[in-house]
Amino acid sequence: MISMVTPFIIVFHLTIIFTLQLNILPVASLPCRSFCGAIAVKYPFGVDQGCGAPQYKQMLNCNNTDLFFVTPSGNYKVQSIDYDKKTMVVYDPAMSTCAILQPHHDFVMTDVQSAMIPPASDTVFALLNCSIDSPVLNHYKSLCFNFSGHTCDEMYSACTSFKLFHLLSNSSPPCCFTGYDTVKYMSMNILDCTHYTSVYNSDGLKGVGPMDWSYGIKLSYAVPETGCDRCAKSGGACGFDTETEGALCICSSSANATRECAGLSVANTEGGNESPPRRCFRDFLSVLAAVVGVVLF
Repeated sequence: MISMVTPFIIVFHLTIIFTLQLNILPVASLPCRSFCGAIAVKYPFGVDQGCGAPQYKQMLNCNNTDLFFVTPSGNYKVQSIDYDKKTMVVYDPAMSTCAILQPHHDFVMTDVQSAMIPPASDTVFALLNCSIDSPVLNHYKSLCFNFSGHTCDEMYSACTSFKLFHLLSNSSPPCCFTGYDTVKYMSMNILDCTHYTSVYNSDGLKGVGPMDWSYGIKLSYAVPETGCDRCAKSGGACGFDTETEGALCICSSSANATRECAGLSVANTEGGNESPPRRCFRDFLSVLAAVVGVVLF
């Protein structure tokens, strides 16, 4: 005769076994990485295929620890991204600064990059050690402007690396503070300047010496309106079809939607929807428990 306790023991053991199996099942994860090192990667950017906005595809590259802005002239390390102000600060490792003198180097962007994520208006390019025949000192001298009261001589005197220009010429060679459009349309060879550096947040550098300037390039970007908020709130990641470039809400590595994930399951920090494998196990567990109960009783 079967003990009345036996069915309960069997069901209890089965519950423990299937619950343990249920908890070790992997939850469906999104194929779009949300971080590269310490920098958050959010829409409109993406570092994985089909992630982010198509206008920014292949502009960023992640080597797991560092994020890079990719242009025809090289890869520039991303120092920060401010998603509220829609700005990104990148650093050119081949650029001269107060601390190091580098061979001249052009900063080149694609036409799409120039339109979608150009250098911000408070990024100043300083063309250094220019020839007296430089076009920005002659026909195009209007391209040079006053940079918060700073002068060429101030840079050449304050910066260890730029003092070399003083030593070689016994004077202060001409320089030019200008905007991105100048270096966009004229290469360093045409400009006839041996070096350049760039500084951002220039509006706040009045009275601040060159040693304390913020060296780098601040880019200002636009966010395409594709209803991404709706997708993100449903637990998905905004992306696009790699063939048609149509907007997609990426819900998992195998499931996409047009606008939102709705009933599709994704991993999210708020608990979100339960994944199909986990639902199946729970349903199976319920049915099994009922069947065992009927048979044994």
